[in-house]
Amino acid sequence: MTKLAQKQAVLIVGGKWHDMDFARVELLKKLIEHQDIKTTVLADYEAPEKIARADFIITYTCDVTPSSGATDALKKWLASGGRWFALHATNSVIRFLEDGRVSAPNGAPDFATLLGTHFCAHPPIGPYQVEVADKDHALVAGIEPFVTTDEHYLLDRHADFHVLLDSHFEGETPRFERSEWPAARHPVFYLRPYAEGHVLYLTLGHCRGPYDMAPISNSLGAVARCSWELEVFHTLLARGIAWAKEARV
Repeated sequence: MTKLAQKQAVLIVGGKWHDMDFARVELLKKLIEHQDIKTTVLADYEAPEKIARADFIITYTCDVTPSSGATDALKKWLASGGRWFALHATNSVIRFLEDGRVSAPNGAPDFATLLGTHFCAHPPIGPYQVEVADKDHALVAGIEPFVTTDEHYLLDRHADFHVLLDSHFEGETPRFERSEWPAARHPVFYLRPYAEGHVLYLTLGHCRGPYDMAPISNSLGAVARCSWELEVFHTLLARGIAWAKEARV
């Protein structure tokens, strides 16, 4: 009898200012395409025993950071060979200031070190060019430069990593406390090694429903799907999941 080798995935989706229901369903659709993956769904990181049993984790969170105990569990799991596919605002800590601006501090430094970056700011949602930084890497092989309309994430680095896709930005982010940005390239898709494990980070994928800015705004907002509307984004998601399930072979 052939022994089944089912992969154990943990999908963590939760937080603020995004349509988490939409992201959760879309990511589950991708996972369900793999009959050898069994998925546990969580809203935060505070289930270290479930993460410890995972072959890989996928995260789509915003302003959700693990406790010190959960951070230690993530470190141990990652160091032992885990693979973590982190999406969009996973690396964000958001604070709204009294003057209406947004602060994005490095409020969880150990978490930021694990991920390799923390979110600092983005200009208003609009189109920008994504370039291929390593055309020979399997995760982006055949991907051509493309334009997306999304939150253009500007990041601070906290570890060494290998950039697969990146973008250029120079200008202002007027809604954010850190508002002046000199010309530089910012990672969009990167691989961050950590001992025997790896983090794969993709900054694209903002999504918002009409109620998701409450209580900051009491008025209905526009629905945003951003990169979710692009075929290339779904290609990157599919490749990221295929990469992640190779963990602990």
